[in-house]
Amino acid sequence: MGPFEPPTSPALEALIGRVVILDLKSSYVCLGTLASIDPLFYEMTDADLHDFRDSVATREVYTYDSARLGIRRNRARVLVRRDEVVAIALFDDIAES
Repeated sequence: MGPFEPPTSPALEALIGRVVILDLKSSYVCLGTLASIDPLFYEMTDADLHDFRDSVATREVYTYDSARLGIRRNRARVLVRRDEVVAIALFDDIAES
């Protein structure tokens, strides 16, 4: 592993193939299936890459509504930079109240 390659943990690798939420540093959130991880990117499939600049909903309201109504897929595949992600959560772990 080189100096710029973030390590991958067993907990992170266990999320591959699962529907997750990637909270980003920017005004974006990405919901979808975590397909793979490499040193620079998370590969997401059947994803909703949502920009909150185009929305009146907060991050919490948007993810909660997605849990209730389903993911609004707008990307078949998207690569998300690992250094932009501040949190990863299983979609199934969205609190319903």
